[in-house]
Amino acid sequence: MRGRLDGRSSGQAGFSLPELLLSAALLGVLAAVSFGSGAELLARQRVEATTRLILEGIQKARAEAERQGQACALSLGEQGWQSPADANLPACQLALLDLGELQQRSQEGQVQWASNLPASLRFSANGLVIDGGTVVIWSERTALRRCLVMAPPLGVLRHGRYSGDLTQPDAASCLREDAA
Repeated sequence: MRGRLDGRSSGQAGFSLPELLLSAALLGVLAAVSFGSGAELLARQRVEATTRLILEGIQKARAEAERQGQACALSLGEQGWQSPADANLPACQLALLDLGELQQRSQEGQVQWASNLPASLRFSANGLVIDGGTVVIWSERTALRRCLVMAPPLGVLRHGRYSGDLTQPDAASCLREDAA
């Protein structure tokens, strides 16, 4: 007659109730931990993607103004790069980017931004930047805060991590990635 090491007879296959409850509790804890870190990772990716799209809008506007030899302008609104509110300059059409799609994908933990850019960000006919400022991008679901600083007249763009007040963007609080 063969014996089993766990003390059960060969007719008792399976798990006991305490073993099943312990396994279910462990799976629940693992699922909660992975969901939390997954939501944070997704929020970080959305912050990074929004930062790239805002940067892309600036670069496209500069290139369009230079290529057409005509000054143009953009406004950074709630939905992204939009036609300027004042009609003094035409919109940089190739740079208009609707970031609303990123916002709609995640009603929880939306990506938000604040800036001290003027109402119309203007680009000269040779691609120089007439205005400048700082944009801060963040989400409530992650501690990551990104920033973009644009300095006139050459339009030097610097980006990094933001360490200041979200409601009062300033260039001094935008730290380069290696300095953060």
